[in-house]
Amino acid sequence: MVRDRELSLKEAAQKARAAGLVYRKSEASVPVSTVHATLRNRLYMGEFEWNGRVYQGKHQPLVTRDLWKRVQGILDGRHAKKHRRVKHDFAFSGLIACGHCGCSIVGQIKKERYVYYHCTGYKGRCEEPYVREEVIGQRFSQLLGRLTFDKEVLTWVRDALRASHAEEKREHEAAIGRLRAEYDRLQSRMHAMYVDKLDGKVDGAFFDRMSAEWLAEQDRCLREIERHQAADQSYLEEGVRLLELARNAQRLFEKQNPREKRRLLNFVVSNCTWKNGELIANLRQPFDLLAETTAIAALAAAGKSPNLAKTEIWLPGPDSNQRPTG
Repeated sequence: MVRDRELSLKEAAQKARAAGLVYRKSEASVPVSTVHATLRNRLYMGEFEWNGRVYQGKHQPLVTRDLWKRVQGILDGRHAKKHRRVKHDFAFSGLIACGHCGCSIVGQIKKERYVYYHCTGYKGRCEEPYVREEVIGQRFSQLLGRLTFDKEVLTWVRDALRASHAEEKREHEAAIGRLRAEYDRLQSRMHAMYVDKLDGKVDGAFFDRMSAEWLAEQDRCLREIERHQAADQSYLEEGVRLLELARNAQRLFEKQNPREKRRLLNFVVSNCTWKNGELIANLRQPFDLLAETTAIAALAAAGKSPNLAKTEIWLPGPDSNQRPTG
């Protein structure tokens, strides 16, 4: 007997037709495309998509999630077999614009082994010459090297995070207090109205309508409380993870494959341009402040600048917009 996983889509469609599966109105047999769309549909395992997001449905699933995922794996595998030609994954695709004309800098394989980047020249002939991928990689590595900092700077930044987290925690706790007070106020309202209903002061329909509205508002309060609690717990953890990423960004970049390099750069840098062999890029927040802190700490260590990194950059002073100029 042929196992289900060995069936092609065409064979599956034939089995469906043999079992009597037809369109309800026209009674026409379902084509292979309909069988394929059905197998891809999340609805049959209990979920549905709306506006690009996936939601859990309240209906009874026809198949288990594991079975649906196994089917997707089989379909994806067959799709891959039809497209055996694998495109090269260029590390810096979509990241860099030409500093001369603004067109994209794209990768190209030369002699089946060397990767070069060049301007697309969509706006006309461009004077920017071809450049080896390794050269661009070195420039990005140097940029990420600005995020490397010692234990003293790490201690400064952690202190700033803790101070910031304490203030953030107070704000979340205040919001949670207000939401709980609102929840209790609604509960008191419902209790008072229930007593009025028992005394015959309000009718049942009015009580049901108002209590439904108040219950919905209480649910909103509970969701907001959960959101504030989760934000309070994750704030410091996310800050520490960003610190670790920044401190190890250069080392990670140099060891990763092209796709992971691109993901890291997308997260850390923006507005990258390449002109006359030079890379210009902006560090995203908060990595730009980390780089600034590291630079000031280096100047302070060399005796060329006062030690202002902690107080002026990371911890709020009289004017949090001030930055050291010397």
